[in-house]
Amino acid sequence: MKRILIVEDEAAIREFEAINLKRVGYNVAEAGSGEEALDIYDNDVEGFDIALLDISMPGMDGFALCKELRKRSETLGIIMLTARTQEMDKISGLMMGADDYITKPFSPTELLARVDSLYRRVEMHSAKQAVASSDDITLGEFTLNLRRRTLLKSGVNIELTQVEFQMIEYFFNNPDTALDRTDILNKVWGSNYFGEEKIVDVNIRRLRKKIEDNPSDPKRLVTVWGMGYKWNSH
Repeated sequence: MKRILIVEDEAAIREFEAINLKRVGYNVAEAGSGEEALDIYDNDVEGFDIALLDISMPGMDGFALCKELRKRSETLGIIMLTARTQEMDKISGLMMGADDYITKPFSPTELLARVDSLYRRVEMHSAKQAVASSDDITLGEFTLNLRRRTLLKSGVNIELTQVEFQMIEYFFNNPDTALDRTDILNKVWGSNYFGEEKIVDVNIRRLRKKIEDNPSDPKRLVTVWGMGYKWNSH
């Protein structure tokens, strides 16, 4: 069963989201606050695939909730919902561990498309984890294990979200090769993704914070100007 946690303080919007997601087969749990959402998540025994988080909530807002949920799970799919149009709100959510964002108001079609797209990525991640080869890919001080879905830097584990792992896997399968943003977007988010290419750039920034000694002067995950990004293996 596809399970999703909806966190929205406005009852009418929460009901709109729940009805549309139930209609296409999602098992929905609802919370009216960040605090209630954490309580539901922590006491749930089946586990959730996706969390749909409103940013603007009294008490614990969506940013704080995203951070707490990401501490609990690197594989949970997280989508932020916001009525704001400022770029920093979108970027802040992604930097805190969200996988995607939707700006209100949105149509049922967009909601379902974005949720379904993220669910497919989460499901694909789980399937690969179950069947992947145990062989490692080692590039310099980094070792990627496809079966355990882990990345080690000089023997130390680096925690990655499922989106971050998919990006690293793509780079490790194409070392020293410039990959443009569209290729990365299609490979990780899918060719039918509704969003914008800048989600790639934000996730690159997030990855650099985890893997680079000096994220402002990257040596491994470098920018290829006018093209995209590449992984330097030497």
